[in-house]
Amino acid sequence: MSKPAAPNILWIVTTQWRAQACGYAGDPNARTPNLDALAARGVNYTQAVTPHPFGPFARAALLTGVPSPENGVRDYYDPLPTTARTIAHDMGERGYATAFFGKWHLGKRDPAAPLMGDVHARTLVPPEARGGFEFWEGFEGGFLLNDPWLHGTRLPEPVQFQGYQSDILCERAAEWFEGRARPPGAPWFGVVSLEAPHPPYDAPAAGIEKRDVVLSPNVPRGGDVAEKAAHELAGYYAHIEATDRAIGRLLATLADNIIVVFTSVHGDMHGAHGLFRKGWPHEESIRVPLLVSGAPVSGAPGSTSIAHRSDEPVSLIDLPTMTRAWSEGRAWTCERERAEISMPSVVALSHQCDRVWRGWRSPVRKEIFNADGSPWLAFDLARDPGELRNLV
Repeated sequence: MSKPAAPNILWIVTTQWRAQACGYAGDPNARTPNLDALAARGVNYTQAVTPHPFGPFARAALLTGVPSPENGVRDYYDPLPTTARTIAHDMGERGYATAFFGKWHLGKRDPAAPLMGDVHARTLVPPEARGGFEFWEGFEGGFLLNDPWLHGTRLPEPVQFQGYQSDILCERAAEWFEGRARPPGAPWFGVVSLEAPHPPYDAPAAGIEKRDVVLSPNVPRGGDVAEKAAHELAGYYAHIEATDRAIGRLLATLADNIIVVFTSVHGDMHGAHGLFRKGWPHEESIRVPLLVSGAPVSGAPGSTSIAHRSDEPVSLIDLPTMTRAWSEGRAWTCERERAEISMPSVVALSHQCDRVWRGWRSPVRKEIFNADGSPWLAFDLARDPGELRNLV
């Protein structure tokens, strides 16, 4: 009997999409039919967390399988070291063609430049700083959810594309995955990295209109917090709907024998506990969606994942290990009892977490400690999944 062909593997990585904000998760505000369909044919890791609830730290850990600061990213503006070994190196050595599309956020950038706008969007990421990907087409940052600038392997200088960012990136990635822009024959590993649904929440969302939203019970009522949360969530869910549609179009172009991963690098508080943005050690910030479709199943050689939920304490830092196992036709099982999470440095941006912390989360409990080792927060998640009770 001939050996089965190695599977193609796709990571779809979004930004600021919290685990709760999906139709399959029961969110009444979320219109995500394509992700709901993906969840219906794969594994939904309901307890998945980011190792660091802030972009560069999480992205570095996601690509290397090594937490920050050990991976070289200690501060928000630290680039990923050019010597860092990533999943792209591993997959290339396994005979895979590798490609990255979209938001990088791990290059060398100017701390004095505005975070939002053309400066960071047009910042060049040189070939040696692209994490070992054979094909690379993206942008450093800039948060341009519309009309993004792209550069890379086939675009030596930044070129601005007209349209919704998620649509453009998914369309250009689909072209490469279908074989029109890559060498034929080899299996491929690809990453599609989308900025949505990151702010600015008022940016147009590919024709999706804003709707009134239902606020979570842990958003304080009767003041500015609730008003702000309702306003920004209306835009947030519009971008979620638009990006779900773009993802659906991408997935519709893909052939069989593919493993698809959908996740996000972190979430957003959106007024929960009176807080906004990320970096905070609460569920809205640290817990992320993680769907896996088409992966091998333990104890069933040759079979692939069928719809079920897993409550294992999985972290984004596990994805490189998962992917290496899948490329060899092996299943992956979480063997830890809890996942480590941390904020290695304070990011001096408005509304973000104001302290360094480290802690861990299991499906039933979470404990967070300050930099000096003193306890900050503790939650019995089995008794209080909404984190309405602080036990410290």
